Amino acid sequence: MSLFIASLNSGSNGNCYYVANQHEAILVDAGISCRETEKRMQRLGLSMQNVKAIFVSHEHHDHIRGIPVLSKKYQIPVYITTNTLSHGSLTLDSHLIRPFKAHEEIRIGDLCVSAFSKHHDAIDPHSFIIKYNSLTIGVFTDIGTVCERLISHFKQCHAAFLEANYDDELLTKGSYPYHLKMRIRGGKGHLSNAQALDVFKAHKPSFMSHLLLSHLSKDNNCPNLVKELFSGCAGNTEVVVASRYEETAVYQIHSDSSTIRINMGRPLESMNVQYSLFS
Repeated sequence: MSLFIASLNSGSNGNCYYVANQHEAILVDAGISCRETEKRMQRLGLSMQNVKAIFVSHEHHDHIRGIPVLSKKYQIPVYITTNTLSHGSLTLDSHLIRPFKAHEEIRIGDLCVSAFSKHHDAIDPHSFIIKYNSLTIGVFTDIGTVCERLISHFKQCHAAFLEANYDDELLTKGSYPYHLKMRIRGGKGHLSNAQALDVFKAHKPSFMSHLLLSHLSKDNNCPNLVKELFSGCAGNTEVVVASRYEETAVYQIHSDSSTIRINMGRPLESMNVQYSLFS
């Protein structure tokens, strides 16, 4: 029994996260173009035909830009709150709109997806938990501050996408105007490296195999800095910095905490394996 996860892109230029079992996949957000999503999926050996749903965290452009074309082309249902839909200026086919509410369990084949509210400067923002039998994956980005809901769900995760948006010193000394700096660190903006590290150190479960650090700022953070910061206390958890320029590998997550990195940028078939055979 396994889940497969990858970041297709992560940053203010677009966010898209992939979670799948052997038979069906979902995307959390689709903030890069349909064409770019297709290219990155193809490079990873993943099929768009397996994507059965897109879940929308909030209405900001870097999370929704690719959704209308992607949903229409592949007839993928879009799970979105009513408030987010009304504020996102999304043009979606009505038969593909699936409203959801926090804490509601949504079945996508054998995947169980639920959402909980988070602190961010959007109309109705949510983080997501994806479960498959005994496995749990969390998608926790665009978080202004750590809350008990985040901590409670993080403790359950075998793998997670966790925001580490900015370094405090780089943001303070950087060229952003004061009002933007305050927006970023003001409680409804983004999570700093230090805040994310505190969550990781204090609440990482022993069985967490992978942490994908996500939504890094281009101007106020440094991938090498973040990697070093987290790796020093990661233990058996592999720390991956999700790029704003390219997809990560696909990671296979097992319930017994052992994991296999199944893709190094080559299609799965080139490695003489079949996606449907992983278990």
